[in-house]
Amino acid sequence: MSSESVKTFASLETPGYVGFANLPNQVHRKSVKKGFEFTLMVVGESGLGKSTLVNSLFLTDLYPERIIPDAVEKTNQTVKLDASTVEIEERGVKLRLTVVDTPGYGDAIDNTDSFRAIIQYIDDQFERFLRDESGLNRRNIVDNRIHCCFYFISPFGHGLKPLDIEFMKQLHNKVNIVPVIAKADVLTKKEVLRLKKRVMEEIEGNGIKIYPLPDCDSDEDEDYKEQVRQLKEAVPFAVCGANTLLEVKGKRVRGRLYPWGVVEVENPDHCDFIKLRTMLITHMQDLQEVTQEVHYENYRSERLAKGAPVPPRRQTTITEPDKNSTVSEKDRILQEKEAEIRHMQELLAVMQAQMQQQQP
Repeated sequence: MSSESVKTFASLETPGYVGFANLPNQVHRKSVKKGFEFTLMVVGESGLGKSTLVNSLFLTDLYPERIIPDAVEKTNQTVKLDASTVEIEERGVKLRLTVVDTPGYGDAIDNTDSFRAIIQYIDDQFERFLRDESGLNRRNIVDNRIHCCFYFISPFGHGLKPLDIEFMKQLHNKVNIVPVIAKADVLTKKEVLRLKKRVMEEIEGNGIKIYPLPDCDSDEDEDYKEQVRQLKEAVPFAVCGANTLLEVKGKRVRGRLYPWGVVEVENPDHCDFIKLRTMLITHMQDLQEVTQEVHYENYRSERLAKGAPVPPRRQTTITEPDKNSTVSEKDRILQEKEAEIRHMQELLAVMQAQMQQQQP
Protein backbone atom coordinates (compact mmCIF):
# COMPACT_ATOMS: atom_id res chain seq x y z
CA MET A 1 0.00 0.00 0.00
CA SER A 2 1.39 3.36 -0.99
CA SER A 3 1.95 6.19 1.50
CA GLU A 4 -0.68 8.31 -0.29
CA SER A 5 -3.44 5.70 0.19
CA VAL A 6 -2.49 5.31 3.85
CA LYS A 7 -2.82 9.06 4.35
CA THR A 8 -6.19 9.12 2.56
CA PHE A 9 -7.54 6.27 4.70
CA ALA A 10 -6.24 7.83 7.90
CA SER A 11 -7.86 11.15 7.08
CA LEU A 12 -11.29 9.46 7.11
CA GLU A 13 -10.81 8.37 10.71
CA THR A 14 -11.85 10.64 13.54
CA PRO A 15 -10.60 10.01 17.09
CA GLY A 16 -13.42 8.79 19.34
CA TYR A 17 -15.84 8.30 16.43
CA VAL A 18 -17.15 4.81 15.63
CA GLY A 19 -19.73 5.66 12.97
CA PHE A 20 -23.08 4.39 14.29
CA ALA A 21 -24.38 7.98 14.29
CA ASN A 22 -25.17 7.20 10.64
CA LEU A 23 -27.82 4.62 11.65
CA PRO A 24 -30.77 7.08 11.47
CA ASN A 25 -29.80 7.86 7.88
CA GLN A 26 -29.86 4.14 7.06
CA VAL A 27 -33.32 3.76 8.63
CA HIS A 28 -34.51 6.84 6.75
CA ARG A 29 -33.28 5.55 3.37
CA LYS A 30 -34.83 2.12 3.95
CA SER A 31 -38.17 3.60 5.03
CA VAL A 32 -38.31 5.97 2.06
CA LYS A 33 -37.54 3.13 -0.34
CA LYS A 34 -40.23 0.91 1.17
CA GLY A 35 -42.85 3.67 1.37
CA PHE A 36 -45.45 4.31 4.05
CA GLU A 37 -48.98 3.06 4.68
CA PHE A 38 -51.72 4.96 6.48
CA THR A 39 -55.44 4.32 6.86
CA LEU A 40 -57.81 7.12 7.83
CA MET A 41 -61.50 6.67 8.67
CA VAL A 42 -63.96 9.54 8.42
CA VAL A 43 -67.26 9.24 10.29
CA GLY A 44 -70.13 11.71 10.42
CA GLU A 45 -73.55 12.55 9.09
CA SER A 46 -74.08 13.28 5.40
CA GLY A 47 -73.55 16.87 4.31
CA LEU A 48 -70.80 17.75 6.77
CA GLY A 49 -68.11 17.99 4.07
CA LYS A 50 -66.11 14.85 4.91
CA SER A 51 -65.10 14.04 1.33
CA THR A 52 -64.26 17.67 0.54
CA LEU A 53 -62.05 17.94 3.63
CA VAL A 54 -60.14 14.74 2.85
CA ASN A 55 -59.55 15.84 -0.74
CA SER A 56 -58.35 19.23 0.57
CA LEU A 57 -55.98 17.63 3.09
CA PHE A 58 -54.16 15.45 0.58
CA LEU A 59 -54.61 17.56 -2.57
CA THR A 60 -56.14 14.67 -4.47
CA ASP A 61 -59.52 13.39 -5.61
CA LEU A 62 -60.31 10.19 -3.76
CA TYR A 63 -63.89 9.94 -5.05
CA PRO A 64 -63.84 10.62 -8.81
CA GLU A 65 -66.78 8.33 -9.59
CA ARG A 66 -68.96 8.89 -6.53
CA ILE A 67 -72.73 9.14 -7.12
CA ILE A 68 -74.64 11.20 -4.54
CA PRO A 69 -77.91 9.40 -3.59
CA ASP A 70 -81.15 11.36 -3.73
CA ALA A 71 -83.59 11.81 -0.82
CA VAL A 72 -85.59 8.66 -1.65
CA GLU A 73 -82.46 6.48 -1.71
CA LYS A 74 -81.20 8.01 1.55
CA THR A 75 -84.38 6.97 3.41
CA ASN A 76 -83.61 3.30 2.67
CA GLN A 77 -79.83 3.58 2.89
CA THR A 78 -77.97 1.59 5.52
CA VAL A 79 -74.45 2.23 6.77
CA LYS A 80 -71.86 0.92 4.36
CA LEU A 81 -68.13 1.33 4.27
CA ASP A 82 -66.34 2.67 1.24
CA ALA A 83 -62.53 2.30 1.17
CA SER A 84 -60.56 4.31 -1.39
CA THR A 85 -56.81 3.87 -1.80
CA VAL A 86 -54.46 6.26 -3.57
CA GLU A 87 -50.68 6.34 -3.97
CA ILE A 88 -49.29 9.80 -3.22
CA GLU A 89 -45.68 10.75 -3.92
CA GLU A 90 -44.06 13.94 -2.66
CA ARG A 91 -40.34 14.68 -3.06
CA GLY A 92 -39.55 11.01 -3.53
CA VAL A 93 -41.54 9.84 -0.47
CA LYS A 94 -44.42 7.49 -1.28
CA LEU A 95 -47.55 7.22 0.87
CA ARG A 96 -50.20 4.56 0.31
CA LEU A 97 -53.23 6.34 1.73
CA THR A 98 -56.49 4.50 2.35
CA VAL A 99 -59.54 6.54 3.36
CA VAL A 100 -62.54 4.63 4.70
CA ASP A 101 -65.76 6.62 4.37
CA THR A 102 -69.02 5.69 6.11
CA PRO A 103 -71.93 6.87 3.91
CA GLY A 104 -75.32 6.43 5.55
CA TYR A 105 -74.05 6.92 9.12
CA GLY A 106 -76.52 8.90 11.22
CA ASP A 107 -79.00 9.39 8.35
CA ALA A 108 -81.68 6.96 9.50
CA ILE A 109 -84.59 7.75 11.82
CA ASP A 110 -83.45 5.02 14.22
CA ASN A 111 -79.64 5.05 14.45
CA THR A 112 -79.38 2.51 17.27
CA ASP A 113 -77.25 0.05 15.30
CA SER A 114 -75.70 2.47 12.84
CA PHE A 115 -72.20 2.04 14.27
CA ARG A 116 -72.23 -1.78 14.42
CA ALA A 117 -70.96 -2.09 10.85
CA ILE A 118 -68.13 0.37 11.57
CA ILE A 119 -66.99 -1.48 14.70
CA GLN A 120 -67.20 -4.79 12.81
CA TYR A 121 -65.03 -3.37 10.02
CA ILE A 122 -62.34 -2.23 12.49
CA ASP A 123 -62.35 -5.64 14.20
CA ASP A 124 -62.15 -7.37 10.82
CA GLN A 125 -58.97 -5.45 9.96
CA PHE A 126 -57.43 -6.43 13.32
CA GLU A 127 -58.39 -10.06 12.69
CA ARG A 128 -56.95 -9.96 9.18
CA PHE A 129 -53.66 -8.54 10.47
CA LEU A 130 -53.54 -11.15 13.24
CA ARG A 131 -54.01 -13.96 10.73
CA ASP A 132 -51.34 -12.59 8.42
CA GLU A 133 -48.97 -12.14 11.37
CA SER A 134 -49.55 -15.75 12.38
CA GLY A 135 -49.02 -17.04 8.83
CA LEU A 136 -45.90 -18.35 7.18
CA ASN A 137 -45.17 -15.37 4.93
CA ARG A 138 -44.94 -12.31 7.18
CA ARG A 139 -42.67 -10.22 4.97
CA ASN A 140 -45.34 -8.67 2.77
CA ILE A 141 -48.17 -7.99 5.22
CA VAL A 142 -50.42 -5.14 4.10
CA ASP A 143 -51.48 -3.07 7.09
CA ASN A 144 -55.15 -2.14 6.63
CA ARG A 145 -55.79 -1.38 10.31
CA ILE A 146 -57.49 1.97 11.02
CA HIS A 147 -54.77 4.29 12.34
CA CYS A 148 -56.93 7.39 12.85
CA CYS A 149 -60.64 8.28 12.87
CA PHE A 150 -61.86 11.80 12.15
CA TYR A 151 -65.21 12.09 13.90
CA PHE A 152 -67.22 14.95 12.40
CA ILE A 153 -69.44 16.94 14.76
CA SER A 154 -72.29 19.03 13.37
CA PRO A 155 -71.85 22.81 13.85
CA PHE A 156 -75.62 23.32 13.93
CA GLY A 157 -76.24 21.74 17.33
CA HIS A 158 -75.29 22.80 20.85
CA GLY A 159 -72.66 20.14 21.48
CA LEU A 160 -72.58 16.38 21.08
CA LYS A 161 -75.66 14.36 20.17
CA PRO A 162 -76.47 11.13 22.05
CA LEU A 163 -75.38 9.20 18.93
CA ASP A 164 -71.99 10.97 18.98
CA ILE A 165 -71.42 10.11 22.63
CA GLU A 166 -72.47 6.47 22.28
CA PHE A 167 -70.41 5.94 19.12
CA MET A 168 -67.21 7.41 20.58
CA LYS A 169 -67.68 5.36 23.76
CA GLN A 170 -67.91 2.19 21.67
CA LEU A 171 -64.92 3.14 19.55
CA HIS A 172 -62.34 4.83 21.80
CA ASN A 173 -60.68 1.53 22.81
CA LYS A 174 -60.32 0.43 19.19
CA VAL A 175 -59.07 3.46 17.26
CA ASN A 176 -57.47 6.90 17.68
CA ILE A 177 -60.39 9.36 17.64
CA VAL A 178 -59.79 12.95 16.53
CA PRO A 179 -62.95 15.11 16.97
CA VAL A 180 -63.57 17.61 14.18
CA ILE A 181 -66.20 20.38 14.11
CA ALA A 182 -67.34 20.45 10.49
CA LYS A 183 -68.22 23.49 8.38
CA ALA A 184 -66.78 25.96 10.89
CA ASP A 185 -67.37 28.81 8.42
CA VAL A 186 -71.06 28.87 9.42
CA LEU A 187 -70.09 29.99 12.95
CA THR A 188 -68.62 33.19 14.32
CA LYS A 189 -65.35 33.06 16.27
CA LYS A 190 -67.20 33.33 19.59
CA GLU A 191 -69.58 30.55 18.58
CA VAL A 192 -66.65 28.32 17.59
CA LEU A 193 -64.92 28.83 20.96
CA ARG A 194 -68.19 28.21 22.82
CA LEU A 195 -68.88 24.99 20.87
CA LYS A 196 -65.30 23.76 21.34
CA LYS A 197 -65.53 24.25 25.10
CA ARG A 198 -68.92 22.51 25.26
CA VAL A 199 -67.72 19.53 23.19
CA MET A 200 -64.60 19.02 25.34
CA GLU A 201 -66.65 19.22 28.54
CA GLU A 202 -69.02 16.54 27.23
CA ILE A 203 -66.14 14.34 26.05
CA GLU A 204 -64.48 14.50 29.48
CA GLY A 205 -67.80 14.19 31.33
CA ASN A 206 -68.66 10.97 29.48
CA GLY A 207 -65.23 9.43 29.96
CA ILE A 208 -64.46 9.36 26.24
CA LYS A 209 -60.77 8.89 25.41
CA ILE A 210 -59.74 10.80 22.31
CA TYR A 211 -56.27 10.64 20.73
CA PRO A 212 -53.84 12.39 23.12
CA LEU A 213 -51.08 14.32 21.41
CA PRO A 214 -47.78 13.08 22.89
CA ASP A 215 -45.98 15.39 25.31
CA CYS A 216 -42.74 16.98 24.18
CA ASP A 217 -39.39 15.87 25.55
CA SER A 218 -37.32 18.42 27.44
CA ASP A 219 -34.66 18.44 24.72
CA GLU A 220 -37.12 19.43 21.95
CA ASP A 221 -36.69 22.88 20.43
CA GLU A 222 -39.00 25.68 21.55
CA ASP A 223 -40.72 26.05 18.17
CA TYR A 224 -41.86 22.42 18.23
CA LYS A 225 -43.06 22.73 21.83
CA GLU A 226 -45.11 25.80 20.88
CA GLN A 227 -46.56 23.98 17.88
CA VAL A 228 -47.68 21.02 20.02
CA ARG A 229 -49.16 23.40 22.62
CA GLN A 230 -51.22 25.17 19.95
CA LEU A 231 -52.39 21.85 18.50
CA LYS A 232 -53.55 20.64 21.92
CA GLU A 233 -55.44 23.88 22.50
CA ALA A 234 -57.15 23.59 19.09
CA VAL A 235 -58.88 20.26 19.87
CA PRO A 236 -61.58 19.73 18.67
CA PHE A 237 -60.42 21.12 15.34
CA ALA A 238 -62.94 23.51 13.74
CA VAL A 239 -62.41 23.14 10.00
CA CYS A 240 -63.88 23.76 6.59
CA GLY A 241 -62.72 22.30 3.29
CA ALA A 242 -62.69 23.58 -0.29
CA ASN A 243 -61.12 22.49 -3.55
CA THR A 244 -61.89 25.68 -5.49
CA LEU A 245 -59.04 28.09 -6.26
CA LEU A 246 -59.96 31.76 -5.81
CA GLU A 247 -57.95 34.94 -6.33
CA VAL A 248 -57.59 37.10 -3.21
CA LYS A 249 -55.35 40.19 -3.22
CA GLY A 250 -53.42 38.88 -6.22
CA LYS A 251 -52.85 35.45 -4.69
CA ARG A 252 -54.58 32.19 -5.61
CA VAL A 253 -55.98 30.47 -2.53
CA ARG A 254 -58.31 27.58 -1.87
CA GLY A 255 -61.49 28.81 -0.27
CA ARG A 256 -65.22 29.49 -0.38
CA LEU A 257 -66.73 32.62 -1.87
CA TYR A 258 -69.57 34.31 0.04
CA PRO A 259 -71.35 37.65 -0.56
CA TRP A 260 -69.45 39.13 2.38
CA GLY A 261 -66.01 37.80 1.44
CA VAL A 262 -63.83 34.72 1.03
CA VAL A 263 -63.16 31.99 3.62
CA GLU A 264 -59.58 30.85 3.08
CA VAL A 265 -59.17 27.19 4.00
CA GLU A 266 -55.43 27.51 4.71
CA ASN A 267 -55.68 30.73 6.71
CA PRO A 268 -55.22 29.98 10.46
CA ASP A 269 -57.39 33.01 11.31
CA HIS A 270 -60.35 31.50 9.42
CA CYS A 271 -60.30 27.85 10.59
CA ASP A 272 -58.11 25.05 12.03
CA PHE A 273 -57.49 23.30 8.69
CA ILE A 274 -53.71 23.90 8.79
CA LYS A 275 -53.55 22.71 12.42
CA LEU A 276 -55.47 19.54 11.60
CA ARG A 277 -53.18 18.76 8.67
CA THR A 278 -50.08 19.54 10.76
CA MET A 279 -51.32 17.25 13.54
CA LEU A 280 -51.97 14.40 11.08
CA ILE A 281 -48.66 14.70 9.21
CA THR A 282 -46.31 15.37 12.17
CA HIS A 283 -47.89 12.65 14.34
CA MET A 284 -48.60 10.05 11.63
CA GLN A 285 -45.91 7.74 13.01
CA ASP A 286 -47.24 8.10 16.56
CA LEU A 287 -50.79 7.31 15.40
CA GLN A 288 -49.47 4.10 13.85
CA GLU A 289 -47.49 3.20 16.98
CA VAL A 290 -50.49 3.76 19.29
CA THR A 291 -52.59 1.59 16.95
CA GLN A 292 -49.97 -1.18 17.10
CA GLU A 293 -49.01 -0.99 20.77
CA VAL A 294 -52.36 -0.14 22.38
CA HIS A 295 -55.42 -0.86 20.26
CA TYR A 296 -54.12 -3.87 18.33
CA GLU A 297 -52.46 -5.40 21.41
CA ASN A 298 -55.75 -5.02 23.34
CA TYR A 299 -57.61 -6.84 20.57
CA ARG A 300 -54.90 -9.50 20.27
CA SER A 301 -54.76 -10.23 24.01
CA GLU A 302 -58.57 -10.44 24.24
CA ARG A 303 -58.67 -12.68 21.20
CA LEU A 304 -56.06 -15.08 22.58
CA ALA A 305 -57.45 -14.97 26.14
CA LYS A 306 -60.72 -16.44 24.89
CA GLY A 307 -58.81 -19.63 24.16
CA ALA A 308 -59.63 -19.76 20.46
CA PRO A 309 -56.54 -20.41 18.34
CA VAL A 310 -55.94 -18.02 15.48
CA PRO A 311 -57.00 -19.68 12.22
CA PRO A 312 -54.14 -20.08 9.77
CA ARG A 313 -53.97 -17.54 6.98
CA ARG A 314 -53.67 -20.18 4.31
CA GLN A 315 -54.23 -23.92 4.42
CA THR A 316 -51.76 -25.98 2.41
CA THR A 317 -53.66 -28.64 0.50
CA ILE A 318 -51.76 -31.50 -1.06
CA THR A 319 -53.35 -33.46 -3.88
CA GLU A 320 -52.19 -37.02 -4.31
CA PRO A 321 -52.55 -38.37 -7.83
CA ASP A 322 -51.94 -41.90 -6.59
CA LYS A 323 -51.04 -43.69 -3.37
CA ASN A 324 -47.42 -44.16 -4.34
CA SER A 325 -46.70 -40.41 -4.92
CA THR A 326 -44.49 -38.82 -2.32
CA VAL A 327 -45.00 -35.40 -0.73
CA SER A 328 -42.35 -32.92 -1.80
CA GLU A 329 -39.82 -31.72 0.76
CA LYS A 330 -41.14 -28.15 0.57
CA ASP A 331 -44.74 -29.19 1.31
CA ARG A 332 -43.60 -31.36 4.20
CA ILE A 333 -41.73 -28.40 5.77
CA LEU A 334 -44.79 -26.17 5.32
CA GLN A 335 -47.00 -28.71 7.07
CA GLU A 336 -44.57 -29.02 9.97
CA LYS A 337 -44.35 -25.24 10.34
CA GLU A 338 -48.14 -24.84 10.38
CA ALA A 339 -48.50 -27.61 12.96
CA GLU A 340 -45.81 -25.96 15.10
CA ILE A 341 -47.54 -22.57 14.87
CA ARG A 342 -50.92 -24.06 15.87
CA HIS A 343 -49.30 -25.84 18.81
CA MET A 344 -47.63 -22.61 20.00
CA GLN A 345 -50.92 -20.72 19.67
CA GLU A 346 -52.73 -23.31 21.78
CA LEU A 347 -50.03 -23.13 24.47
CA LEU A 348 -50.20 -19.34 24.45
CA ALA A 349 -53.97 -19.41 24.81
CA VAL A 350 -53.71 -21.77 27.81
CA MET A 351 -51.09 -19.54 29.46
CA GLN A 352 -53.27 -16.45 28.91
CA ALA A 353 -56.25 -18.22 30.47
CA GLN A 354 -54.17 -19.29 33.50
CA MET A 355 -52.89 -15.72 33.97
CA GLN A 356 -56.48 -14.41 33.85
CA GLN A 357 -57.53 -16.90 36.56
CA GLN A 358 -54.59 -16.00 38.82
CA GLN A 359 -55.36 -12.31 38.74
CA PRO A 360 -57.28 -11.16 41.87
